[in-house]
Amino acid sequence: MNLFTETNLSPDLLKAIGELGFTSPTEIQKQTIPFISSDIRDLIALAQTGTGKTAAFSLPILDMIDDGSRKIQLLVLCPTRELCLQITKDIKNYSKYMQNIKTTAVYGGSSITDQIRSLREKPQIIVGTPGRV
Repeated sequence: MNLFTETNLSPDLLKAIGELGFTSPTEIQKQTIPFISSDIRDLIALAQTGTGKTAAFSLPILDMIDDGSRKIQLLVLCPTRELCLQITKDIKNYSKYMQNIKTTAVYGGSSITDQIRSLREKPQIIVGTPGRV
């Protein structure tokens, strides 16, 4: 797989990542996207900072999300608020053409009232820190 267009990712995802300048998957993405797309099993993957790990796990999972369901289908735990916000932003950018996908961040140091309000909208994706989740 040398291009994202060679993956089985949906046209909506390909359009969004194309607009973000993604053309060729990184090594971690080449290894994880087909695996996650074909198997529903646990995966442990390790790669350096800046290699596209968020896209590596979230793109194939976004393709599997049932946008007609208002149940939580993906929970991402992050060690820091900053990483939580970055991953949330990335997932929202990747899913921007997936009309019914909602993503919410929950983390400490910010209004829990606003986060509860956001959770009441029944997002399919929650990204959060362990203390707040």
